Amino acid sequence: MKIFAKKTIYLDYASATPVDLKVQKVMAISENKLFANGSAIHADGIKVRQVIDDARSRIAKLLFVNKNEIIFTGSGTESNALAILGVIKNYESIIKNGELNNIIPHIVTTVIEHPSVLENCKMLEESGQAEVTYVKVGKNGIVDPKDIKEAIKENTVLVSVMYANNEIGTIQPITEIAKEIRHYRKNSLNKNLPYFHTDACQAMNYLFTENMEKLGVDLLSFNSSKIYGPKGIGVLYKKDSVKISPIYAGGGQEFGLRSGTENVSLISGLALAMEITSKIKEKESTRLSLIRDYGISKLLELSDSSFKITLNGDRVNRLPNNINISISGISSELLVIELDAKGIKVSEKSACHSSDENSSYVIKAIRKICKRGEEEEGSLRISLGRQTTKKDIDKLVLELRKILEKYKDWK
Repeated sequence: MKIFAKKTIYLDYASATPVDLKVQKVMAISENKLFANGSAIHADGIKVRQVIDDARSRIAKLLFVNKNEIIFTGSGTESNALAILGVIKNYESIIKNGELNNIIPHIVTTVIEHPSVLENCKMLEESGQAEVTYVKVGKNGIVDPKDIKEAIKENTVLVSVMYANNEIGTIQPITEIAKEIRHYRKNSLNKNLPYFHTDACQAMNYLFTENMEKLGVDLLSFNSSKIYGPKGIGVLYKKDSVKISPIYAGGGQEFGLRSGTENVSLISGLALAMEITSKIKEKESTRLSLIRDYGISKLLELSDSSFKITLNGDRVNRLPNNINISISGISSELLVIELDAKGIKVSEKSACHSSDENSSYVIKAIRKICKRGEEEEGSLRISLGRQTTKKDIDKLVLELRKILEKYKDWK
């Protein structure tokens, strides 16, 4: 008896993307032939160093920056941590050298940042190393640039605002925020501070990243696993004039900022993944925007008196591949499990239980939900990718309708 595998529909590209086949081939070659340590001075080590330098140059070219402004890390999380902790650590070293008064540095960020930003900010707060202002966002999930400027103080050393939100896909006005920061600097004693950092992990596939000067950022983080490259590799772009300190000691690789033997296979894979993404970015963004808008309309049509469906985040200023909805009266975790049984892969966040580690502070930040007496509500994140078609959305809508019909009798 011949058994046919069930066709699965993967709609969780915001969590991780599959590795592009061309990237896999390049990595396989690197794994087999480029195994030497890039710090070695023998011929094999020099060859590895040349491959790493070439990858660094290719990535720098795509961002329109100098190659010595590209720092390889282990992930987007580490890139964010190096940016935030590195700025604060450098500030502390300047104080110790007597170049500044002993003033606690200040960070400005938003309430909907990725945990790798928020948790590091909270850690600095709790240890007394920094004070932090968490700026609120509007109901559409977008921050007002003027609110960012108003939060800046004399001791502000860093502003960190993500380019696009990982849950609800809202795109932040990065260039406008950069203008506000530049305006503040002009009237400040220190013309270099605060630095402006953005987490661009979700943005690299779809948004403008081709010129850091035009974007207006001093530090930018991204990773490979969101752009059809390998996991375990990320990048921190650091403008040459920005001063940060390493967050741990070691052999001094990556300009002394991220010690550890470089993984040439992952670096090669990342460079090629970026080049592929850059070539198809505009076309793919247009294609997915149409599928996204179609999906949003079809999903909202499922809303009725039993299960109210709400779109989370701005309908227009969102990533081309992001749909995030809340369905009142039913567990989002249950919906993910039910859809998974049908071969459809999406992700979820609960929003009603503050003690739940999986609860969504992002959804809580954009609207008031789960008051006393209200029904359970969470969110489904449906994230599209290169393999997604309109038929996949039709299948999702069909199966979700069946699931909701099944549970109506249980309400």
